[in-house]
Amino acid sequence: MCPRKVSHKPNRALPQRLVKVNSVRDPFRRVWIALGTLALVLVVGTVGYLILGFRLLDAIFQTISTVTTVGFNSPHQLSASAKAFTIFLILVGVGTALYTFSAVFELLVEGHMRSLVRRRKMERNIARMQKHVIVCGWGRVGGEVARFLTNAGREVVVVDRDLERLITAPYATVHGDVTDDEVLLLAGIERAATLVAALDTDADNLYLTVASKTIRPDLQIIARARSESSELKLTRAGADRVVNPQQLGGDRMASFVTQPHVVDFVDVVMHDGSLRFRLGELVISTDSILAGKSLRSAHLRDQTGALVLAIRRPDGSFVTNPTPEDAIKAGDVLISVGTEEQLRALADFAARC
Repeated sequence: MCPRKVSHKPNRALPQRLVKVNSVRDPFRRVWIALGTLALVLVVGTVGYLILGFRLLDAIFQTISTVTTVGFNSPHQLSASAKAFTIFLILVGVGTALYTFSAVFELLVEGHMRSLVRRRKMERNIARMQKHVIVCGWGRVGGEVARFLTNAGREVVVVDRDLERLITAPYATVHGDVTDDEVLLLAGIERAATLVAALDTDADNLYLTVASKTIRPDLQIIARARSESSELKLTRAGADRVVNPQQLGGDRMASFVTQPHVVDFVDVVMHDGSLRFRLGELVISTDSILAGKSLRSAHLRDQTGALVLAIRRPDGSFVTNPTPEDAIKAGDVLISVGTEEQLRALADFAARC
């Protein structure tokens, strides 16, 4: 029987509040303010008439008829104090009621209600996500990253400051500046597994990396770099991986010159989906049945059908084309090739104790 693992990670306190991004430009903020002010006026009016000797129902009736200018007769003979209070309530309440009506009418006329429902649904969708990927920057790089991750079955949240560009994203989105911690919290950074920094400038990616690591030191960050000088800075800032698209593009083009068939095969195996075979990686835990065994004694090919191409040791070194005598250790990463069923069988076999 496998020993149960107990996590000893500290439970960092995170803000338990719903963060509103760009609230100044939120079309619904005006409505909520208007409704709150109107409710306050009604409460003040009711309490005022109660103090003047009205019963509760009569006080509510008098307040509503005054604020709405309906003009019904007062249920009580108004004293001088009551008349003065009524005048004050008319001046304050009627203006508040008109402001509230105009705010609600503007909201309906401009068609924001559908946007509100859609945004609230998206916020609830993001709030339920666990181990998702936050893609910061909805450009060509960010779009390709989100597309690949979605095809791989991962949940994605896209963040960008350009609303017009963000509307085209077919994923859960958050509009705002990712250099603002509140935007990252709204994107669910406290529950995310990985953050991809694919902003337009290296400076923004550097700042984003620092801000993200401040909120979540254990968060995996994949950062984009446009220049070689920025790669080391991003690594020092806490990025786990730094990718230079220009350099990768150049290497890829050169590979097509020297080894075009190898590049095509790797592309098909990793991205295309037309072949049944896939490349996969598997981390060996300390209680795995494979820990401490050699490849020969593990009989992985016989048990699962998957072929181990390489072993990555905990220190980062690779054992390529491993021999049957090479040992599998706890913390190793097995890089294997096989069908989805074979790779799944390998994962299930390694999970045994």
